[in-house]
Amino acid sequence: MVVGERGEEFRQTGRRPLLAPAVVKQLSALSPLRATSSLLLDWGIIVGLVTATVWLNHPLLWCLAPLGIAAAQHGLAILAHQAAHYRMYETRWLNDAVGMLCAAPLGVSMHTYRIIHRIHHNHLYSPIDPDMALMAGYPRGRWHLLKKFIRDLLGITAVKNYLYFFGRPLRRTAPEKPAAHVSIVDDTSENLRRAARRDRRFVIVFHVTLLVAAVAGGWWQSYVVLWLLPLVTLLQWLLRLRALCEHGAVADTSTPLRAARTNLVPWYIRWWLFPHQMHYHIEHHLYPSVPHYRLPACHAALREAGALADAEVSSSLRATWRKFYAPAARPTA
Repeated sequence: MVVGERGEEFRQTGRRPLLAPAVVKQLSALSPLRATSSLLLDWGIIVGLVTATVWLNHPLLWCLAPLGIAAAQHGLAILAHQAAHYRMYETRWLNDAVGMLCAAPLGVSMHTYRIIHRIHHNHLYSPIDPDMALMAGYPRGRWHLLKKFIRDLLGITAVKNYLYFFGRPLRRTAPEKPAAHVSIVDDTSENLRRAARRDRRFVIVFHVTLLVAAVAGGWWQSYVVLWLLPLVTLLQWLLRLRALCEHGAVADTSTPLRAARTNLVPWYIRWWLFPHQMHYHIEHHLYPSVPHYRLPACHAALREAGALADAEVSSSLRATWRKFYAPAARPTA
């Protein structure tokens, strides 16, 4: 299902039709009620945890609440991702407004992310895939990954990630041209470039206003501990871990069936690591038009069609972990 104008579409990446067009159309139907329910769930968790922590003022809550808030922030990131795919609401201005209001509190420009993420989908595991640095080259050994996790939890990775989400020029390699630094946010339609520029300004104004209000209102400590701290530490770690579970140490990068991974894990792991059904990641790459709440049905349809027989489907988090956390492969002579 192609959405948007030239330079904005997310292409289906299957080389052959795995599901009938009528089935894909049915699976791609949007439900405003279900999208809104997902939105209310994440914000409800955040508001509830912040209110309980500030009101009860118990040390244990101040220690544990950031864990739940980070999970809800992760959920908002997924909903911003859904909006970037035009999969929250049919009405474009509503879809984009909700996407911006999910992404901006996280310090992310949804429109800029839409540009970047489109290239990841349409050129998965190719030299111009902007996510290559995050997901490619595994396994690299335990110490390499441990260092990455420490950087995430210390907040060091956040700086790099925010430069990425604001469209920092990235190294792009094309077979017919030498490597060069180009701005990846220019690889789209002019309408979306303008929207991305406006959105980035909005994100900056939003956070400056929030910081000033927190300091002036005397609640800056709550803002730092309950929002900023999980945002720049735990969330960065979750984003890396999820990306590795989705694409790290895959067997074959030529097809989404093998270059992406579906992780069949218990609900309590999904809530924190794969919010809003994102553990069905093969399905998402094959059919990006399918909204998050229909991914289980998409998985069932693909399995019934026999399309997942040789796909990268993991039966547990431990099985996935062993793949990307394995010792680095030794070069052969």
